[in-house]
Amino acid sequence: MSRSHRALRALISAALLLPLAACGSGDDGKASGGAEAKAAGFPYTVTNCGVRTTFQAPPRRAVTMNQHTTEIMLALGLKDRLAGTAYLDDKVLPQYEKDYKSVKVLAEKYPSYETLLGANPDFVYGGYASAFDKAEGRERAALEKSGIKTRLNIEYCAQGKTGVQQLAQEIREVGATFGVRDRAEELVRKAETTIDATKAKLKGVAPASVFVYDSGDTAVHTAGGKGIGNEIITLAGGRNVFADQRRNFADVSWEQIVERKPEIIVIYDYGGTTVEAKKKRLLDDPALQDVPAVKNKRFAVLPLSSAVLGVRVPDAVRSLAGQLHPDSFK
Repeated sequence: MSRSHRALRALISAALLLPLAACGSGDDGKASGGAEAKAAGFPYTVTNCGVRTTFQAPPRRAVTMNQHTTEIMLALGLKDRLAGTAYLDDKVLPQYEKDYKSVKVLAEKYPSYETLLGANPDFVYGGYASAFDKAEGRERAALEKSGIKTRLNIEYCAQGKTGVQQLAQEIREVGATFGVRDRAEELVRKAETTIDATKAKLKGVAPASVFVYDSGDTAVHTAGGKGIGNEIITLAGGRNVFADQRRNFADVSWEQIVERKPEIIVIYDYGGTTVEAKKKRLLDDPALQDVPAVKNKRFAVLPLSSAVLGVRVPDAVRSLAGQLHPDSFK
């Protein structure tokens, strides 16, 4: 850390020390005489994406970067532990909107290092590896040296495929970090119940071959076989034609899409290019006219925020299943 960054950190910490010390204890509690009581389940040690961290108590001033981490925190009832948030792909889920509005938005995308320090966080939770960009000064090691603990969503460091088991792990580890294990277990149970109900409706249904169109013109950005997007397709009664790509996302050619003949194209909805514009690009391409999905105009739509490892996954499975196999959901 540069000398100016160290000085800024010291000034911010000193300015905020008094109000923080005066705050109520929340879930942690205080022992008589002002000494902080040990919260149940602490100290808690977890290894996350190669970083081993021990928490003596739950974080009190967390910053989330990326939508799915923000929604996990809100789903666990932790809005009061959020000192700030950043980077939405679209609107937060309606059930979390009120709580979200009570949290300070630090930046439309990622905050600068100085802005992040200005929130005086003791914990930063990133959804993508880009949240901890070294070039921007936000790498995990640098934050740790500043006394800020960190977590990266495990979809971006999983050794194998990302599935429902990893979703449960993410929720449980965040719940344990903040001392709300019971809430985490309830959230996991609800997720499993929703997914099981969808699977029951699809019993005996033959999988439909699916190509995900994320973006791209010269080359095509699509869902590979490693990320939760592939698992969502599988659970929804589909077969990802690019599941052999051993990455979360992959770039493929239009020729490969023609060769693999997907029956349905799933369009990821986000950013400045509308779903209708993406459909038009596919329908107007002469090279794709013999692709079954294009010939039959069979499209499904999934928000990008639903195709990452977060609390939207169960509803994403149900929504996509209804689009791939509408007869099973009448």
